[in-house]
Amino acid sequence: MWRLLCILLGIAAVLDTTEAYAQEQGLSADGKRLLKLSPGDPGRSTVDVKAKTPPAQIAVYKSVKADGTAMFSDRQPLNRPYQIVRYDCFACDPTSKVNWHTVPLYIRPYNQLIARAASDYQLDPALIRAVIHAESSFRPAIVSRKGAVGLMQLMPQTAQQLGVLDASAPAQNIAAGSRYLADLIKQYNGEVSLALAAYNAGASNVRRYNGIPPFAETQAYVERVAILHKRYQQAG
Repeated sequence: MWRLLCILLGIAAVLDTTEAYAQEQGLSADGKRLLKLSPGDPGRSTVDVKAKTPPAQIAVYKSVKADGTAMFSDRQPLNRPYQIVRYDCFACDPTSKVNWHTVPLYIRPYNQLIARAASDYQLDPALIRAVIHAESSFRPAIVSRKGAVGLMQLMPQTAQQLGVLDASAPAQNIAAGSRYLADLIKQYNGEVSLALAAYNAGASNVRRYNGIPPFAETQAYVERVAILHKRYQQAG
């Protein structure tokens, strides 16, 4: 009898230890994940799966017409070769873990194109390089989920207004993006931070808020471009 009692007590101790460990790991005793409730949470019997589902990714297809014009669409081309490109602004994520004071710089790519655009539109080449770094991390064929294209991430309407035939072509993209940036700097009387805010969020939003809009993405973008600009200046 005494031996049987000891065995039962031992089993109970093991079960208590297993349950305590499982709760510590966020599991029930049968291995299922427990739903942890924060203070004040009314309590739920099911996990909100929808809230944890990542946003849908939009595929962007690039193809080239017979006349050489680049085409971008959210639908797969049926009668010509294509490539899938998808991207979001490199420096726009407010939660980015990138250290902008130490991230490697792109000193050499597109030197001649950047120098030519800087001369044509009276811009600091370091600023052009900083914007390209922030926008695309120097990848010429990318398209954002909003439809911005290429090194300086030109929106289709802006590219059309600037006479761009292929926004993924580095020469056209850098020239047009630099011209657009220069126009914004003139519009804001040399205030580069306001020009960058308008480049990111649109001139209408800068006008609406009479300054840099209170958007986390835009504020992060302006700050990070400023950091990159200074670093590219120092790098020569």
